[in-house]
Amino acid sequence: MNNTIRTIMAHRSIRKFTPQPIENEQLQTIIQAGLAASSSSLLQAVSIIRVTDQAKRKLLAQYAGNQAYVEDAAEFLVFCIDYQRHISINPAVQADYTELTLIGAVDSGIMAQNCLLAAESMGLGGVYIGGLRNRAEKVDELLELPQGTAVLFGMCLGYPDQSPEIKPRLPAHVVMHENQYQPLNMDDIQHYDQTMQVYYANRSANQKQSTWSQDVTTKLSGESRPHILPYLNSKGLAKR
Repeated sequence: MNNTIRTIMAHRSIRKFTPQPIENEQLQTIIQAGLAASSSSLLQAVSIIRVTDQAKRKLLAQYAGNQAYVEDAAEFLVFCIDYQRHISINPAVQADYTELTLIGAVDSGIMAQNCLLAAESMGLGGVYIGGLRNRAEKVDELLELPQGTAVLFGMCLGYPDQSPEIKPRLPAHVVMHENQYQPLNMDDIQHYDQTMQVYYANRSANQKQSTWSQDVTTKLSGESRPHILPYLNSKGLAKR
């Protein structure tokens, strides 16, 4: 197992950070790692907003659901779909196709993962903040995003002040299918539920009693940010 694989396999979401800042050279390397990521047709339809204003950080923490680490982390980056630069190059660009919104979202995820892996390889930690989409319009207004540009998620980065256990994932044979989609074996899910219950029982805080199956069922049985499509449409995205 090489160092790259070790870094990937050791990933944990970090939500508590020391006050130590990230050096500018480190941050620039992290961003360059992100820029090196794959991009569909080299559209490069992503922008990153580095938020250093503490008043804005405080508001973003609130918009994300009162997640204090948004305010406390050494760095906070916001990843956005961005077709404004393409429209600026040529106003004839038609950025309102859903396929282009998907490309911007996929490219953003790939770029962000490159950034996080680069940071983790330096001994830093981080966590994704999808909660920014709870108040997408407020975040958009705060960051002054133009048409053709929309907020997707944030990322906290800093030196870890905690060492959580690695959270178990679904086994590979459940996720990876060969040649065609395979029916789900519920015995695999039951075993995974038991694994997750042991994981949560061993945590010193937030000891959950529910299973993974119950958690995802609850999550997927109700509304899931129904305001997102109107928000994207208002930014000139995912209209057709």
